[in-house]
Amino acid sequence: MTYRIGLVAWAALVVLQLVWHGWLFPAQTMPVPLVLGITVIPLLLPLLAIRDVRRALLWVGILSLFYFCHGIAEAWSSPSERWLALTEIFLTLVLIGTLGAGVKRKPKA
Repeated sequence: MTYRIGLVAWAALVVLQLVWHGWLFPAQTMPVPLVLGITVIPLLLPLLAIRDVRRALLWVGILSLFYFCHGIAEAWSSPSERWLALTEIFLTLVLIGTLGAGVKRKPKA
């Protein structure tokens, strides 16, 4: 169940990047395809490990730290994009939370 939540958060983070940087607030100084490449392609790379969902989510969780920092910076500096940044922060926290919830603890001896 926790992995499904992680997969949904992962997919939502990809969609958020596409909507944010490709449609709602496209970059003014850089080509949009370049911005989408920078923001979306790293999130698609863990698909190479999708046969092992835990491994793919681990890589997305590590990558999501970048998106967390990006969300914090945008929420702080851009009031018009704050709701998108807060959504990004929420999704990254869900991803990291699913990683923590999915860890199996060793029984105490």
